[in-house]
Amino acid sequence: MTVSRETLLEGYFKESPAKIERYADILRSWGIERGLIGPREGDRIWERHIANCLPVTTLIPEGVKVVDIGSGAGLPGIVIALARPDLEITLIEPLQRRVDFLNEVIAELELPITVIRGKSESIKKSFDVVTARAVAPLPKLLNISWHLVKAKGALLAMKGESAQEEIDSTEPKKHSETQLRAIELPGFEIARVIEVRKTA
Repeated sequence: MTVSRETLLEGYFKESPAKIERYADILRSWGIERGLIGPREGDRIWERHIANCLPVTTLIPEGVKVVDIGSGAGLPGIVIALARPDLEITLIEPLQRRVDFLNEVIAELELPITVIRGKSESIKKSFDVVTARAVAPLPKLLNISWHLVKAKGALLAMKGESAQEEIDSTEPKKHSETQLRAIELPGFEIARVIEVRKTA
């Protein structure tokens, strides 16, 4: 990937450059100290973690309610919130130590984000868009998140090169349409997002 930190700040975080810089610092420090980010990832926070979360933002309509499941260190949920302040963001995370981390980050950055501790399958709410990064293979992901997707809403699953294979091995849900979105942003590697839309 050739996109620079400066290009990311200018192109995607015009309204919150100081906050995304601080978030990158937090991932590099608290994130590694608490085991949410690998010890060797410190030098790759911008390219591997922050930039990786941006392509999915191009698929989210304006002003909708978004939930990020298995949010971990806040990827992609916090990055989406900083790049798209028009969205209403909720993070779902089952592990208490990660919930504590997310709440501390949100307080530090003064972000209007809600954090729910729990497993996505036990949450009884619905959202326009559900996002997931490195949570589970598509069949399992659909089983634990489909009830969170409103009618006409969508699950956006960030995936790697095996995305099409995951689609091929998944039994489609009733009233759903699945497509593989290959997103090409200038300077980025191709990003693959599986979009499963709830048609009714």
